[in-house]
Amino acid sequence: MNITRRNLLAGAFAAAGLAATELPFMKLAQAASGAQPLAPIKQIRAGELDVGYYEAGPANGKPVLLLHGWPYDIHSFADVAPILAAQGYRVIVPHLRGHGTTRFLSVSTLRNGQQAAVALDIIALMDALKIEKAILAGYDWGARTANIIAALWPERCKAMVSVNGYLINNRERNKLPLSPKQEHGWWYQFYFATERGQAGYQANRREFGKLIWTANSPQWNFDQATFERSAASWDNPDYIAIVIHNYRWRLSIVEGDAKYDALEKTLAAGPVIGVPTITLDGDSDGVAPATDGKAYAAKFSGKRTHRVIKGVGHNLPQEAPQAFAQAVIDVDGF
Repeated sequence: MNITRRNLLAGAFAAAGLAATELPFMKLAQAASGAQPLAPIKQIRAGELDVGYYEAGPANGKPVLLLHGWPYDIHSFADVAPILAAQGYRVIVPHLRGHGTTRFLSVSTLRNGQQAAVALDIIALMDALKIEKAILAGYDWGARTANIIAALWPERCKAMVSVNGYLINNRERNKLPLSPKQEHGWWYQFYFATERGQAGYQANRREFGKLIWTANSPQWNFDQATFERSAASWDNPDYIAIVIHNYRWRLSIVEGDAKYDALEKTLAAGPVIGVPTITLDGDSDGVAPATDGKAYAAKFSGKRTHRVIKGVGHNLPQEAPQAFAQAVIDVDGF
């Protein structure tokens, strides 16, 4: 095992107030670094979608769903998935709507990126795969999706790992101005609010993605092959529509689907999450600065631990796969 890498992980756990231990599967993760694309990709009809997903580990293992964010894809978990599979988990990594090989079943379905729609996609996927209950782990859009399922359907969520804590959206709260520094971090939301922004994103999705990756994770030295592996997922024909709708919906510029109104009303009230949880922050996150997790502590009524991982940005599972995988394993034991 590379000593420097081991010491970095030890420092990360020490920063979280935990005893750092040697992990027997860390060598596997190190070998997997720079892994080939997650393959093969399976397809299954679930709700409104034909969902593309990667699966690893024993079919009878404890299910773990790994949920990616924006602008990323399933390869954020390219190193996490083999770690968990080697530990006996059944690992499912789905392309969210608008990404990769996931497609809408009907041309008439609204290309809707609102939070309730994305969360219900995962419930539908679990139903299609006959998974009654799973550990949910994610970041960015994926963490928000995990939060929603844990809050509204706790019987489907055994435990949760959530990067950046409690992320359920409240559109009325989103109307309130932030400090200039905070607003600067969300500049792309205002860009996407314009027709110029949508056209610019359509024309320059790869350049845009690389800009966001660099700003979100200033210490992550990803190579071109790693970037292209994920960027291929953005060629999905619905990608731009889903992303633009997501951010315009958050700012109340466009409406969602009326069939989700009751769910959104419940979510806007900030439901408390009772399932066992580990929340994570990267201390070098360029868009969501690390905290001690106390500001949203009241949103968790079950057992919860907060960890800050050093030298890591917004795409935490890809930048620190061992720490992310360890969080999944640890929360399973809560």
